[in-house]
Amino acid sequence: MRLLVLGASGNVGKILMEQGVARGHHITAQTRNPANLPEIVGISVITGSPTDTGFLNKHVTGHDAVILAIGINNIGKTTLFSDSAKAVISAMHAGNVKRLITITGIGAGETKGHGGWLYNRIIFPLFTHNRYADKDLQETLIEHSDLDWTIVRPAPFRRQVHKGPLHIVGDVPKGLQLRSITRAEVAAFILDCIEGERYVRQKPFIGHS
Repeated sequence: MRLLVLGASGNVGKILMEQGVARGHHITAQTRNPANLPEIVGISVITGSPTDTGFLNKHVTGHDAVILAIGINNIGKTTLFSDSAKAVISAMHAGNVKRLITITGIGAGETKGHGGWLYNRIIFPLFTHNRYADKDLQETLIEHSDLDWTIVRPAPFRRQVHKGPLHIVGDVPKGLQLRSITRAEVAAFILDCIEGERYVRQKPFIGHS
């Protein structure tokens, strides 16, 4: 398959590219700075902004799916996620591409308060609440589109692989806490969703308890 990864130079994006190529897919990798991308055979690099509709219009056509994996490092207010959603939806309509996978995370929608004590009490209120205010808007924009979307909501990222089963939850039950997931697990889950046409128009919350 031909996959367009927006935010390819991010931590999940890099792993996703490596796994995608290993599975035999051709990856088009969007980045603002090509120097931030590893050299991987089978990757075509495009340089531009994920919020630039004109740029996206030139590159979306011909792909089987778009993966929106952008992120930020600052803790201030942002419109990056909602602005990118608007641009991507418009470009996908123009390019007649239907399949969209977006990564939001723990703190979006009804997953707020379900990431374990450290995340819920420290990380979210002090560091990530501003980005999730905009990710909520991003999710709303995508949900109201006519695309074949999947919104993936990972638990807090950890380096160490958890030995327990990976939980994949649709309706988040009261009391559920998903405390960890690796970026490699998220990348593999996204590729599984695309290859198997799974979780279309759903918002799986994934991680380990």
